[in-house]
Amino acid sequence: MSGPLVDDAVHEKIMAAAEEIKAWGEAAERDARDLVNQPTINNWLEAMGLESERFYQGEAPPSMAQVWTMYGQGGKHPDRDPLHAMMNVLTDAGFHGVLGTNSEQTYDRYLRVGEQVRVTTALDSVVGPKSTGMGVGYFVTSRSTWYVGEERVASMLFRVLKFIPKGGTA
Repeated sequence: MSGPLVDDAVHEKIMAAAEEIKAWGEAAERDARDLVNQPTINNWLEAMGLESERFYQGEAPPSMAQVWTMYGQGGKHPDRDPLHAMMNVLTDAGFHGVLGTNSEQTYDRYLRVGEQVRVTTALDSVVGPKSTGMGVGYFVTSRSTWYVGEERVASMLFRVLKFIPKGGTA
């Protein structure tokens, strides 16, 4: 029962879509567009204000794991990308606000220059509706895992709140 926060029919449609998308499993799998490379590492270090000789000698900072598989400016995600698919469901239901809430990252090992990284992504959970200081919404959690070959090198749970700003309706 969704209670008075969101119309029951809207809530049921959202949760049905969430179950369908979760059933895709790790449907979104893609290779990084570039190999791990020193110029990108150098740019990252400069942007983050980091200084470490280690990262000028063929290893990438662990916090860069996601960088290698980002879509880039103007990049398009596939239709079966679980996080984007769920966000579209919520947008279509009137939940237009987005707020990143947290991520939990695990690094199994450092990446090395020349390695090809790939990522898989799955929808982990959709929880709501919840009344928050921002408005009523759903917490959407995705799970991404990065690999080099068959070796897991990093993982992340990423949670966002997709909400209707206070005073809005769905």
